[in-house]
Amino acid sequence: MSLLKRSAVVGATVLGFTLALASPALAHVTVNPDTATAGGYSKVTFRVPNESDSTSTTKVEINLPADKPVASVSIKPLTGWDVATTISKLDKPLEAHGAQITEAVSKITWTAKSGSDIKPHQFQEFDVSLGPLPAEGDMVFKALQTYSDGTVVRWIDEPSTDGTEPESPAPVLKLVAGAAEGSDTAAAAPTAEAAAPATESESSSGTDGYGIAGLVAGVLALIVAMLAYARSARRPEPAAATTTTDTAKAEK
Repeated sequence: MSLLKRSAVVGATVLGFTLALASPALAHVTVNPDTATAGGYSKVTFRVPNESDSTSTTKVEINLPADKPVASVSIKPLTGWDVATTISKLDKPLEAHGAQITEAVSKITWTAKSGSDIKPHQFQEFDVSLGPLPAEGDMVFKALQTYSDGTVVRWIDEPSTDGTEPESPAPVLKLVAGAAEGSDTAAAAPTAEAAAPATESESSSGTDGYGIAGLVAGVLALIVAMLAYARSARRPEPAAATTTTDTAKAEK
């Protein structure tokens, strides 16, 4: 192979590899925000993009984790979409507001009405309120996305232990601990905020002092100017002196 051909092959290989790296990763179903306070309530949004070039998304299914059920699930109505929930019996009852909960929502299904499906290269958002959230861990929502041609994309892969992103990742809501009441950090905040006005007051007092000193200096300068003007006003005019001399000569 000639040097020219060999260079062309190498160039084409490098170009192909570069384009492969530059190609954007396929979008997947996500939950936003992806963190929430453990034990509290949170409104989350499931964002569903359409990756197809020719077909629309007609149905979305979100499975709530069976090992981390929540007692209250509220769904925001979405124009053009029907919503249904699946209720499942819990292996272990939940305690919520002093009552025992033996059943909970295990799946939410949105189905598009005619003309409301997610068109190619578009996305839709589905809002849900959840709570009380589990005390710890992550909530993995396995999602199924159905297209108008019958294709079902299963976003069900759980996070990998080595940190690499799986091929079809499921939406994950990370649960974080809330700030403890009475903690040192919480107690320190008001102190810092209280110190700020004191500093501002000190600065203001210094500024007022400079202003007063300047005003006094201005008044003193005005008094000196007025005294100088008064002294100059009392001096006899040269013309008057000449007139007096002429009069004396005339008397002689």
